[in-house]
Amino acid sequence: MSAPPVPVEILRLGSAHLDEIESIERRAYPTPWSRTMFTGELAKPTSRCLGAFDVHSGRLAGYVIASRYVDAWHIMNVCVDPDRQGHGIARVLLERLFALADSDGRQGYTLEVRVSNDRAIRLYEQLGFVNRGIRRAYYTDNREDAIVMWRDEPDDSDAP
Repeated sequence: MSAPPVPVEILRLGSAHLDEIESIERRAYPTPWSRTMFTGELAKPTSRCLGAFDVHSGRLAGYVIASRYVDAWHIMNVCVDPDRQGHGIARVLLERLFALADSDGRQGYTLEVRVSNDRAIRLYEQLGFVNRGIRRAYYTDNREDAIVMWRDEPDDSDAP
């Protein structure tokens, strides 16, 4: 993996970013989230919605949407503009999410990923996620299965 070709700044997303979010989402996924779904997550006080913005153009390059539940963060959407994929933007977004969320007392992170999305699965494994099971026919566009992955919050007792 190479570094992002243009540096990005990670900022909190808001409703002003909806047009850019939708544009990227529609180009990246066969079954994109609706504007209503994004609006709901952006408004929830229990969500973390972060965007990676190109520092030169100010344009959104990718985003992560996570919701806090009783014992874990559920990473609901990770998306990078198809023209910017493979340059470490998803990794930077997830690492920033972990840095912001690790101290809130939750037990870890969970997500679902298509069984066919090898590149995302490799990234999640590199970031400490492990396969915890399968959700059969999870995706509505083609009934593809999803791998349920889990990442435990780092144990402070292991710190030097």
